[in-house]
This record gives sequence, structure tokens and C-alpha cells, in this order.
Amino acid sequence: MTIELPFSRDEYATRLAKTKKAMEQKGIDLLIVTDPSNMAWLTGYDGWSFYVHQCVLIPMNEEPIWYGRAQDGNGAKRTVYMDHSRIIGYEDHYVQSTERHPMDYLSSVITDRGWSSQSIGVEMDNYYFSAAAYASLVKYLPNAKFTDATAMVNWQRAIKSRQELEYMRTAAKISEAMHTRVLEKVAPGVRKNDLVAEITDAAYRGVDGKGGEYSALIPLLPTGADAAAPHLTWDDKPLKAGEGTFFELSGVYKRYHCPLCRTVYLGKPPQHFLDAEKAIQEGLAAGIEKARAGNAVEEVALEFFAALKRYGLVKDSRCGYPIGLSYPPDWGERTYSLRRGEKTELQPGMTFHFMTGLWQDDWGFEITESLHITDGEPEVFCDFSRELFIID
Repeated sequence: MTIELPFSRDEYATRLAKTKKAMEQKGIDLLIVTDPSNMAWLTGYDGWSFYVHQCVLIPMNEEPIWYGRAQDGNGAKRTVYMDHSRIIGYEDHYVQSTERHPMDYLSSVITDRGWSSQSIGVEMDNYYFSAAAYASLVKYLPNAKFTDATAMVNWQRAIKSRQELEYMRTAAKISEAMHTRVLEKVAPGVRKNDLVAEITDAAYRGVDGKGGEYSALIPLLPTGADAAAPHLTWDDKPLKAGEGTFFELSGVYKRYHCPLCRTVYLGKPPQHFLDAEKAIQEGLAAGIEKARAGNAVEEVALEFFAALKRYGLVKDSRCGYPIGLSYPPDWGERTYSLRRGEKTELQPGMTFHFMTGLWQDDWGFEITESLHITDGEPEVFCDFSRELFIID
């Protein structure tokens, strides 16, 4: 069986070496990786199987092991670089059972390989690692020492390779195509679900012969007063004149995301929308200027917050986060955040979504950019007009 990996074997080897070095620094002998983004980054595994328990085992002196539901083992055989002997599936009577847990069987795998008394790292604060999973491991591996390895692999992903950046540039073009479709179709009377259908069509058709993929986050497009809430989705109601809608979207290619947000107003916008446009445009420009290698992450945020203050606006939430490869339910990498007090140093190859959205009591506004830190000026991934789009 020929496996078409998204990256070279050398790149996977480099990723594994970086991860093992981080394990060694933290005194971890065996790492249990449950985040599907980290699983994919380390092994190439790509499948919609994260609704059941699965993981990649990283022993210090061996190749990784993929572990998951037996029927998903065929997916592993078609996506990971490891030999099929490194793919282990559990029987289906473990799935959503009240009598047994998939981690029960994983403990026997670990024991059989002589790792039951080792220092074992687990991603404690992760969407995909439950309290029941941890309880099972503790019960059946009583001699192990468990260490919290949350975000350990995520941090190894912070600096992107050339190939990763190329995938993100393709995702950026798809993001542009999605927003172009919005401007072609948005109008009073258009039902929001029909508009989402158009957005999804553009997302999946892709660009330049390269097809798009499902996003880790569905399209977000709240309207009017609902735009005060940043994470509402859509309904089947028609858009109305006299209301603004922000569109938080991302194209995806080879699981790599490049978010882009823009705001549309149907009719004549009120003054606070025009003021928000100016404030965010100034803040974006100032923050992008600070997005240079050697600067602390907070410097980007402080420049943006200062611009808002000049217009009498305040943003209490962070204004950005790292991006790259991701699976649902979100497209962030969950390491550093663009906010006051964040001293992480920007380095060439880092990529983040400069999320400058404003969510007030009864309205919301978003104009954002995704950036790549270079040795000089930052690369702005998307080429799309940075304005409030007014549709008469």
C-alpha cells in the first residue's frame, strides 16, 4: 500500500526528535498524545475518528504507535508513516460502554511493552482526554508516574516549516475566495443558511485546482444585536437592511487553516461602525508593524489596544492566537495568546490570527488578518481589502 504523506519522512523525523527532546527535559518516558492535531502532526494520521478515544504513543526509544478503534485502524494504515505493526486497534465493545473503557485496553498494551512503571505524560487539559480516560489509566497503571504534558506537542508546532507555510498560503487563497463569494451573494432578503451554502461551496471547491477541506470551526456570521456574541452561527432568517454582519471564516488545505474576518453592513452604517472601522484599521496596522521577530507577543496586543483607546473603545479579550494544522472544535493551536503580559518571543516561522474583533452590548465588528513572522516585515497571508463593506 502506497501512502501519500503530506510531508517528507525527514520532516516527521524532525518533529518526533523535537518532541522527544521536550519529553526528556520534562522527565517523561512515554507520551500519550490524544489531540488529533498533534497526532496528525507527528504521524500523518487524518480521520474523523476523534469522537471515540484514540491516541498516539511516543516511547523514548521507539517509533510511535497509533492506538484507536479497530475499524479506524484501516484509516491509520492509509495515512500514517509507521509500519502496520505499530497500529493497534481495540474491539468495538469498548466504544461508549458503561462496563469498560478504551483506556483499559491501552493500559494492557503499555504493560505488555514494559512501560507500566514509567513516567507517562498525558494531555490533561485537552478536549479529547476525558476524566474517565485518566481514571482508567490511573487504575490500571498503578505504578506509573503521570505528568501533565498539556500543550507540549503544541509548542513544538509553533514554528512552521516551508511546506506548512505553503499549505497555509493555499488556505489563505481559499479564505479570499470564500469572502469574495460573500460579497457576490450578500443582500437584503438572502437567507443566512443559503449564504452559508455559498460560503461552503467556495470553501470546498478550493482554488487553483487544489480542493478545500472542512474547517475546525464552522462559519460564524451573527447579525445585528446578535453580533455582540462572537460565536453564534446561523439560522434560516433573511438578512435585513440596516444591520451589520461579521463573517469569521477560514479556508483549509491539508488541514492547515488561515482565518480571515470581514464585516458587511446592509445600508447606511451608523457612526459607531465607521469609528470601529477606523480604530481597527489603525490598530491592525500598528500591531502588524510590531509583529517582528524578537518582539514579545504582548507588544502586538498593546499597539492594538492603544489604537482602540484613542477612539474610546476597549477590548477585554485577547486579540490573537497561533494557527496552523487543526481539527474541530477550534482552529487555534492553544499555546500563547496576544494579550497584556504575554512575554513569548516572536520567532521567524510563527503564524497567528490577529483577532481584532469587537463585541459590544448590541453590535459586533470584525476585520482580522493572519500573519507569518519572518526575518523582516511580517507576511500577511490574505490579500483582501481591509474595510467595512457597505452594500446599499
